[in-house]
Amino acid sequence: MMTRRLDYRSFRLLLLIVLLSGSLYDGNAQSTYQPYSYHFYQKLNNTLYDTGTRLHTALKPMIIDSALRARYDTLMQLGVRQRNSWGGRKLYNEHLVDIKKDEYTFYADFLPDFQIGRDFAGGGRTTWLNTRGAQAGVTVEDKFSLYVNFFENQGVFPDYVDDYIFTHTITPGQGYGKTMESNPRIKDWMYGSAVLSYAAAKYLNVTLAYDKNFIGDGYRSMLLSDVSSNYTSLKLTGKLGNVQYMSMWAYMLDPMHPRSLDSVRRAGDNWKWGAFQYLDWNVDNRFSIGLFQSVVWGSRNAAGRRGFDFNYLNPIIFMRPVELTNTSSPDKMHLGLNTKYKALKNLTVYGQFLLGEFTAKEFFAGNGHVNNKWAAQLGFRGFDAFGIKDLNFLAEYNTARPYTYSHFDPVSNYSNYGQPLAHPWGANFRELVGILNYSYQRFDFSFHGTWGKFGTDPDSTTNYGNDIFKSYSTHLRVYGNHIGQGVSNNLLYANGRVSYLFNPKYNLRIEAGAVYRRHGVPSLGKHHQTGMFTLGLRASFRNFYDDF
Repeated sequence: MMTRRLDYRSFRLLLLIVLLSGSLYDGNAQSTYQPYSYHFYQKLNNTLYDTGTRLHTALKPMIIDSALRARYDTLMQLGVRQRNSWGGRKLYNEHLVDIKKDEYTFYADFLPDFQIGRDFAGGGRTTWLNTRGAQAGVTVEDKFSLYVNFFENQGVFPDYVDDYIFTHTITPGQGYGKTMESNPRIKDWMYGSAVLSYAAAKYLNVTLAYDKNFIGDGYRSMLLSDVSSNYTSLKLTGKLGNVQYMSMWAYMLDPMHPRSLDSVRRAGDNWKWGAFQYLDWNVDNRFSIGLFQSVVWGSRNAAGRRGFDFNYLNPIIFMRPVELTNTSSPDKMHLGLNTKYKALKNLTVYGQFLLGEFTAKEFFAGNGHVNNKWAAQLGFRGFDAFGIKDLNFLAEYNTARPYTYSHFDPVSNYSNYGQPLAHPWGANFRELVGILNYSYQRFDFSFHGTWGKFGTDPDSTTNYGNDIFKSYSTHLRVYGNHIGQGVSNNLLYANGRVSYLFNPKYNLRIEAGAVYRRHGVPSLGKHHQTGMFTLGLRASFRNFYDDF
């Protein structure tokens, strides 16, 4: 048996708490925790972004309550019809185990993800994925909900993903990735999630989770995204009228800075902490605006070891004044804005702005000062395009200045388990994203395209601002910094998929896909291409990114 490094300490602790307590939020009827997947959530567009609704849409994952229940139930009944045989019901209609009582519900499923593919442009490599997973969910009346899943995986990836895993020792979005000694191309890893939610009051939900979070209305988030691996968090979410407020504290791992104890051979990964707050106000049915703040700090600084900072425990205080009371604070602070406007009945314009550091005089001078660290997003999304039911679309522009998300102390940078907490490209980039999704009965069709430019470093000692794991105190110059500086890279990514849905309850489907990726470095005359076809039997709602 191979040695694997999942965050067992956090996961076991959470499962223990799960066995002793529980929850879910609504206050009126049994609700459902829905794991975040862009592909599934975009099917809720005609409810979330309709001008006749006034819903909070930025915080994900969501709990399916009364406002979303009708649309969600329609999706969960897609293709369902009367079947007499047990096998037919389980394959097409129901969870593998499905118990529904007046006081509680319970379900459980086996989740396969078996894929095989061929990378024709990458040297003719055969790729495959062998994932055996399971999930279970419990609700008790309108107060308690528990959701857990677990996956055991082996696979061979296209070479650009393979190179990423080899370099970072991380399976993107899933944690530690180990190379099998018998065949270096085969990777082996485990992945699990657990979410425990409790409706403490009519207007307050408490969630303890080993999971991911996403803030925004786009495909990417420049504030907080689900790019990195799972982490342990305690989250309070309240609603009062048209205002929603979230305060979250997170415990994350940092394999980039392992613990160094001479007396211990395997000291394990270091840890870091984060506190995140988001306030969302639906001004009316069309316009909403949200304010975001976060602070991240490492388990050590120049003075030595450091634990949880209880100054950030207050859930309703502005963290910036608290952070500033710590003279020469080593913590990483971000402020952000998230907004959307329903311009038409089926078209919503959205945007984000994140500020990492700000010098007013230099910011408005436009001289490329190194301390002006910001990121921005502008996009639009919609549903029923051209009057075609269930044709959803999204177009988005993202950018981040050099050194955004990095810190003078890399231990406190904006990352979790060796991956960014915002955009997978780090910083110092421009990107365009376009996505089309169309559903017809049991068939789903999707197209995803990404084009972007970013600047990288010519060597490990130079820092042009793309690598957020380098200290920004090693910047090359104070003035004259611009987006894309350094070694210029361009990336083109296109992904098309078609699937046929067997069971909507756990998203069991057969899926065929095609990927084209071209990464070029014009100054070096280099480019790398991936042209791949895949076919698989897949299940579950999971959101992973391979467009990096």
